Amino acid sequence: MATPPRLLPGPKAKALIERDSAVISPSYTRGYPLVMARGDGAQVWDIDGNRFVDFTTGIAVTATGHAHPQVVQAIQEQAARFIHMSGTDFYYETQVEMAERLASVAPFSGDAMVFFGNSGAEAIEAGVKLARYHTGRSRFIAFLHAFHGRTLGALSFTASKYVQRQGFFPLVPGVTHVPYPDGYRPVLNDAGFADYGARVVDYIEHEIFKTIVPPGEVAAVLVESIQGEGGYIVPPDGFFPALRELCDRHGILLIVDEVQAGMGRTGKWWGIDHWDAEPDIVCSAKGIASGMPLGAIIARREIMQDWQPGAHASTFGGNPVSCAAGIATFDLLKNGLIDNAAQMGDYMLGKLREMQERHPAIGDVRGKGLMIGVDFVQDRESRVHHAALRDAVVDHAFDENLLLLGCGTSTMRMIPPLNVDQETIDEALLIFERAIARAEEDLL
Repeated sequence: MATPPRLLPGPKAKALIERDSAVISPSYTRGYPLVMARGDGAQVWDIDGNRFVDFTTGIAVTATGHAHPQVVQAIQEQAARFIHMSGTDFYYETQVEMAERLASVAPFSGDAMVFFGNSGAEAIEAGVKLARYHTGRSRFIAFLHAFHGRTLGALSFTASKYVQRQGFFPLVPGVTHVPYPDGYRPVLNDAGFADYGARVVDYIEHEIFKTIVPPGEVAAVLVESIQGEGGYIVPPDGFFPALRELCDRHGILLIVDEVQAGMGRTGKWWGIDHWDAEPDIVCSAKGIASGMPLGAIIARREIMQDWQPGAHASTFGGNPVSCAAGIATFDLLKNGLIDNAAQMGDYMLGKLREMQERHPAIGDVRGKGLMIGVDFVQDRESRVHHAALRDAVVDHAFDENLLLLGCGTSTMRMIPPLNVDQETIDEALLIFERAIARAEEDLL
């Protein structure tokens, strides 16, 4: 297959990237040279006027698509009233209204309370601090391949790629990592996927708790409902109920990281809603305000009401403009977008599984709703990851005006906005399949 001439980036994009390299931190991980000028729904245009289909949504952030008119209107109206008044010291209506909405969909029985921050990492930090404060305990269980953020506290729980930790030791002590039940990753999974989740929980109970971590010192287990950066890994159905029972036996809190999987992304309000298990604390961000910086933890009232004034705070957390965007986003999700995510997710999973039959490089297709991972392998029998092929697909797709992002070792994440339609999915998957064919021809 002949490789088309590379037309991207255009001249304006090249000039901007040169300016960027002089003043912006090199720690950012830019995958390819997109310089965005504007967006509309699932489409973006770069500064040279090139149109792209966006299946990245700002890393699962713009849940309602780019520049949704109801979100834009809410931002404009609130900004015209006032842009900032710290919720740490004063009161304002949008913060209360957003908290009431989040509490109304908390994935646990009983009353809920909310603390606001600005990001996923801040939500993790707040959840961990609350668990320590409430339990009086100092140790935690986390999972291999997890990503919870890059601030030093959150980074102590992150175990996705060593480069994220390299050069930053010592981290916060007391975090023990165990395997996350991944039915596709063959390591430790010789008993079959169905009971792998229970085996992981047994491993915590009978190995970790009997050798290196006294359970009475563990404040909480922190876990993603579906692993995000680790490869869009969906756990087996028995995992979360068994983990909940383990926590109950030892008086341990269950903190669920819903930063990437929550707010309707999986076709339900929360990823954990797909399983019969209630967490004690939920960490949310990303899609919560469809592009505005906002993060939150939602906790059982009996846990959060322990906090005394000054125990934790955030100058900008729950910013009135961000909360206005969050209210508009919440209402759009409640009034149809979550249902659309479930329906379009089923449609896209079906189309991708048909595509898998045509392409030996696709080892697995998995996901819930519009949180879908496509894993690339050298061959399906051995399941050996093929990261170079995945990366080639990303580049080829960009050449044909489709924006994608990888995750894990060799997984492509498919995360369009939750209001995506079938026509846009078909357009994106047509480009995606051409990109796969080009990569297979070069690398298989």
